[in-house]
Amino acid sequence: MLTTIANILGRATRGRGAPSSARAAAPATSPHGRGLDARSLAVRRAVLAKFDSAQTTPDNRKHWAAADGLSPNAAVSPEVRRILRNRARYEVANNSYAKGIVLTLANDTIGTGPRLQMLTGDAAANRRVEELFEAWAEAIDLPGKLRTMRLARAESGEAFGLLVSSPGIDSPVKLDLRLIEPEQVATPWRVGMRVPDNEVDGVVLDEHGLPVAYRVLRHHPGDCGGWGGGGADPAAFDTLPASSVLHYFRPDRPGQMRGIPDITPALPLFAQLRRYTLAVIAAAETAADFAAVLYTDAPANGEADPLEPMDEVELEKRMATVLPGGWKLGQVHAEQPTTSYAEFKREILNEIARCLNMPFNVAAGNSSGYNYASGRLDHQTYFKSLRVDQHHLRLAVLDRLLKSWLDEAALVEGLLPQSMRVRSAAIPHTWFWDGVEHVDPAKEATAQATRLANHTTTLAAEFARQGRDWEDELRQRAKELALMAELGLPLTTAAQQESAPRRDEEQETESHAV
Repeated sequence: MLTTIANILGRATRGRGAPSSARAAAPATSPHGRGLDARSLAVRRAVLAKFDSAQTTPDNRKHWAAADGLSPNAAVSPEVRRILRNRARYEVANNSYAKGIVLTLANDTIGTGPRLQMLTGDAAANRRVEELFEAWAEAIDLPGKLRTMRLARAESGEAFGLLVSSPGIDSPVKLDLRLIEPEQVATPWRVGMRVPDNEVDGVVLDEHGLPVAYRVLRHHPGDCGGWGGGGADPAAFDTLPASSVLHYFRPDRPGQMRGIPDITPALPLFAQLRRYTLAVIAAAETAADFAAVLYTDAPANGEADPLEPMDEVELEKRMATVLPGGWKLGQVHAEQPTTSYAEFKREILNEIARCLNMPFNVAAGNSSGYNYASGRLDHQTYFKSLRVDQHHLRLAVLDRLLKSWLDEAALVEGLLPQSMRVRSAAIPHTWFWDGVEHVDPAKEATAQATRLANHTTTLAAEFARQGRDWEDELRQRAKELALMAELGLPLTTAAQQESAPRRDEEQETESHAV
């Protein structure tokens, strides 16, 4: 087919003294605006590709009306982000499902907080740093602040943390993490001011497009009490270096410098869910407002006794009465939309949770329609998403926070071991998060024993699944075994002693069968 088309193009142009390749590459119209002949147009139509999604028809014109080609930062302009933040916060504050979803997401991601494990060759120094950092994290409530940052990303799109010094902290290291809302990081605007080209709503970029500074307003734009009558300048700001600011958000497009709420795609669905719920309630109330109605099967001007239309009759409780001749007593029933309410709610909650990689039973807090296999399968995607979020938190917040903490701790005389007192050094470490409880602990324990027996895993990996440090656990277990031996307690339980002969018998049976 392609060879035939090329021959046709060559014959159409070769007689005009130009190479066929040059004519084939010519545009569809002449320099004077006149179109090509019918045969050439037919050939072009034969080789041009068609995409249904690229066609604008009367049926899809309105659907794609809002599609644009804006850059990532222009698409999430300050006004767009302000509207999305306000609506997301309003929905989370007034919708029980929205509140529960973002709280569950924050609790499952952060849990009781990350735990540090140093990986240098000095075991004593590692334990010293781990204990000091854990005490400092507890003093500033680091887990609570991380949960707040995850909540802010879900409903506000991003969270900012300022590395400041707080003398009131009950710790030798006075470093603190002060959280601020996204509204406070903005380019202060004044009349006649032109925003620099290297600044994206408060984020100052270098020539390579990396943040080097942040403009932080001294007052929240929504803090009316702070400005009214106090004489405070709403445009007053401080320019802080990027090393002192933690910016936690999810960039969905290359070059995007500010974030939008994670629940943005679900905002219209939350509104529809609340509207439908109110419609169900209104239908039930409308039916309840009418205790009964009188109706007749007789034709107009028939044998039924005449009554005044829309007249109201007050009935008393537990009282028998006689109806007019030819009339019957009926009651209004709320049949719609309550019959499909549960199914609608399930489907819309499933769609809402999808943009967060959250299964329906977690979003709804209801696993009544699940069996064991489907529950585990749905949770696999959710747990992978949580691990991705935890890794993102490690890079954007925790590693930078640890580096700043080590730099501050190195200035406190005698606090850190000598091997750790190197400012701005990259010290090997890792973070542990809360483990996920298995639905069937017995099956998980059996699988764990099998993996350890055939050397496909390690104690470090198995303890890390549970969010625990394998060295601490082994030391604790050694203490327990030593104390049990000292007290004369048996080292194996009765259940273990009974199961050992049974395993031996099963192995002998299998060997004889072979």
